[in-house]
Amino acid sequence: MTVTAALGDDGVCRITLDRPEARHALTPEMRDTLTEAVRAARRDPAVRAVLLTSTGEAFCAGMDLRHAAISGAGTDGFDPRDVAEALRSGVQAFIRELWELDKPTVAAVRGAAVGPGAHLALACDFVLVEPGTRFVWSFHRIGLVADGGGAYLLPRLVGLARAKAMLMLGEGCSGPEAATLGLVHRCCDDPDALATEADALARRLAAGPTRALGLTKRLCNASFETTLADALRWEADAQATAAGTGDVAEGLRAFREGRPARFRGR
Repeated sequence: MTVTAALGDDGVCRITLDRPEARHALTPEMRDTLTEAVRAARRDPAVRAVLLTSTGEAFCAGMDLRHAAISGAGTDGFDPRDVAEALRSGVQAFIRELWELDKPTVAAVRGAAVGPGAHLALACDFVLVEPGTRFVWSFHRIGLVADGGGAYLLPRLVGLARAKAMLMLGEGCSGPEAATLGLVHRCCDDPDALATEADALARRLAAGPTRALGLTKRLCNASFETTLADALRWEADAQATAAGTGDVAEGLRAFREGRPARFRGR
């Protein structure tokens, strides 16, 4: 298998890219397996957080162009509409699933994260990197528009001017630079600690009030496309939903008893 998903006793679903010989360049099969793994995590109440990792020395080299719909450009019978449909059902699907997942997500990015491979990580709630991490964008070099949600995600993370430089000029950034820019949650100084720290963060999130965290994530993600009035209305609705969970009752009991809360995610 080139993508694996495993649920641990700690409530963390660990999704791993495992095609190191190709720097985890995504084939259609990998792309579809990723999408279904995230959808399965959404359906399974035992999953309370998702951790996205890779084996080897790279995170993801983007789409494997040998298998992409765009590979037929310039040949007889090529229909550009096939590219749009492949995007909708392919890379856009797993970006949307990660962004909208109502559970917290963590990505541990070692080595290169290229184009859609970068966006795969950046669609997660918390991204941890190490000094050898490198985010790269090269769509413009072959005449393509940035896809995989890049033109949506990057302006929200680093601002419009820097996002344009990344996507239109191909300005990449290292792990430390990504942390300084606010592109990622943090850069681990010790590369060997990346996996351990990402796993610890995922377990911390999985031990939290899952419904409340998912609702908070939804409010934050929607804040760029809404008015204050709508945001406040959605906030009130979300708080009412959270207030009806067992986790709130447990949180209040723990507060009164002066002990850590033992949330169950429902």
